[in-house]
Amino acid sequence: MTARTIMVAYATRYGSTEGVATAVGERLVEHGLDARVQPVSAVRSFDGCSAVVLATPFYRGAMLKDARRFLDVHRHELAFLPVALLALGPVSATQDLAGARRQIDAALARIPWFQPVAAEMFVGRYDPDRLTLGDRLTATLPASGLRGVTAHDDRDWDAIRAWADTLPPVLDAVA
Repeated sequence: MTARTIMVAYATRYGSTEGVATAVGERLVEHGLDARVQPVSAVRSFDGCSAVVLATPFYRGAMLKDARRFLDVHRHELAFLPVALLALGPVSATQDLAGARRQIDAALARIPWFQPVAAEMFVGRYDPDRLTLGDRLTATLPASGLRGVTAHDDRDWDAIRAWADTLPPVLDAVA
């Protein structure tokens, strides 16, 4: 019997989400599944895939434009596959994760056709030295919650792996 193939497609701006998507793919492999981890911009087909995990950061309450474009471009194919949504939002474990989780609900309300079988928000990583000029300027504004914040990585790898562990039966139940 061949392993089911799960597409783990990610959008990322600074690499943090790519790292999380890779960890989720590795965990799915540990569960006996085949995982294809690739950027959303590289996805051309879902041939041979039985489910999809979409990983995307949220900036200012919205998923990254590349992730939204992925959903728009592949809408018809995704309608026939179970899809789980993994989001990275707050850049610090001290921020309100429940409030950030509500951002997923708000984003999904704007995409009524997209009904993921699982969705979760995790804390990300922040490195001001890697920011684009526009993001760096925004982070220095007096009203910015990132003003003066130093580089740190608050990704909770145990929580991410635990969430990935829940995916095989959920994706199986609807596949």
